[in-house]
Amino acid sequence: MAMAVQTRGLDRMAIGLSGLCLVHCLATAILLGMLSAAGGFLGSPLIHETGLGLAMIVGAFALGRGIIEHGFMMPSAVGSLGLGVMGGALTLPHNGSEALTTVIGVGILALGHQLNSIAAD
Repeated sequence: MAMAVQTRGLDRMAIGLSGLCLVHCLATAILLGMLSAAGGFLGSPLIHETGLGLAMIVGAFALGRGIIEHGFMMPSAVGSLGLGVMGGALTLPHNGSEALTTVIGVGILALGHQLNSIAAD
């Protein structure tokens, strides 16, 4: 039971990080349109790589712990797909396709964490 509570907490934190990523992507697109000078900082590859690294670390703990706890691998597979899409987005040009692909990946990752949270109940 205690592991279920911890896993739900990790999943909630991961969903929160996914939400922050979504806000970052949308803010970058809006600020790029309004203030191109701000886009240089927010569009920095370092921010994207750091965010993906954090998502992978939290995802590995939360989704991996879910597999151990409830033995259901689908949430981890869905979350891993989302991380893969997010990672693939880093290879795209900064013309809007990167942000769209990242948002799709974040949504898939958040779905994996939501499924993991549901399976823990």
